[in-house]
Amino acid sequence: MSFRNNDEGFTGLEAAIVLIAFVVVAAVFSYVVLGAGFFTTQKSQEVVHTGVSQASSTLEIVGNVYGVSPGATGAVTDAVKFVNFSVALAPGGTPVDFDKVVLVFSNQSTLVTLANKTGTTVQGEPTGAGVWAIPSIQNAPQANPTDLLQPNEQFTISVWLPSTLPRNDVFSIEIRPSIGAAFDIKRTVPAAVNAVNILY
Repeated sequence: MSFRNNDEGFTGLEAAIVLIAFVVVAAVFSYVVLGAGFFTTQKSQEVVHTGVSQASSTLEIVGNVYGVSPGATGAVTDAVKFVNFSVALAPGGTPVDFDKVVLVFSNQSTLVTLANKTGTTVQGEPTGAGVWAIPSIQNAPQANPTDLLQPNEQFTISVWLPSTLPRNDVFSIEIRPSIGAAFDIKRTVPAAVNAVNILY
């Protein structure tokens, strides 16, 4: 019975090379996995932010919505001719460019996209029915305000209706910004129409 001595085996240098190879492969693999995870997380955040911005409205009504019957001067009339209201950004809302905003009027018999006549006086009826404008801006951050609604600003919107609204008529004015959800204002003309009426 004979015993053979076998002294073959890894040397220290070979073992180090194999160890370094394993470490490099593991590092590259973990880098790829982490990179893919960060990319997926970033995309998920973008989807969430986009969904929230598209689903939530950035506008809110400030104060009351007024229905006006020009020429009534205290007398009771039969119809409302134009509507005034003020809008501002909701808390955390992004600025809204009113040059790109679309207003749509509707009631039981009418559906009209209103024309933007910003810069003119709607109350004086210079351009006919079915238009809207911004006659005044409050809390503007600069001396020459623009049509970009910014935080703390308030835009007064005047809407000259496509036709007069009779008593007890239910109507809606939908504000559609270029980004974000539409904001709907639904009101009812009162049973007794004065020169100026708060609409509920």
